[in-house]
Amino acid sequence: MFAKVLVANRGEIAVRVMRALDELGIASVAVYSEADRDALHVRRAGEAYLLGPGRRRSPISPSTG
Repeated sequence: MFAKVLVANRGEIAVRVMRALDELGIASVAVYSEADRDALHVRRAGEAYLLGPGRRRSPISPSTG
């Protein structure tokens, strides 16, 4: 079994994974950018590490073609 898992996702999926890890007795780790500092997945993780500044992308990226 694992002792600790890095959840490299954000939002509801990350929170669900972290909840399941807690139920299994496995520690969770989140990494985040400055833009996600107050996000739920960051607060929910057992450990959280700031990767640096970042920007949120719009859900729809502009076309490059």
